[in-house]
Amino acid sequence: MQEVEDYYFNEDGLMVFTKAYHLKRGSCCKNKCLHCPWQYGRKKTGRREKK
Repeated sequence: MQEVEDYYFNEDGLMVFTKAYHLKRGSCCKNKCLHCPWQYGRKKTGRREKK
């Protein structure tokens, strides 16, 4: 793992994994990660895009 590419430390000193790290990992861990490329745990707005 490489700092900045795969993770960084937030203002509270916690390690946060990046989208690049999650994609390298290859699957969702279902922990509602901040940068989840699979959008697991994100609330849907309920709004639809107009075509």
